[in-house]
Amino acid sequence: MNPKMLLKAVFLLLVLLVLVLMGLNNGETVTFRLPPLIHKLALKAAIMYFAFFAVGFLTATVLLAGGGKRGSAKPAKSGK
Repeated sequence: MNPKMLLKAVFLLLVLLVLVLMGLNNGETVTFRLPPLIHKLALKAAIMYFAFFAVGFLTATVLLAGGGKRGSAKPAKSGK
């Protein structure tokens, strides 16, 4: 397995562990306001933490997607 991929997987698991710990310890209902889009939204704090993480994760995925090679150049033919 690629060490870089393994490191990314471990990092993602650590972030998810932090989300689980926040969810276990923050069960209160909180109010979220964003006047242009959402006037008032009352949810459990843990759900909001997860939603903010999901939005950030999806944003990073969209920004980093498609960074591979566009096309490969054809190898030059040898003149035999």
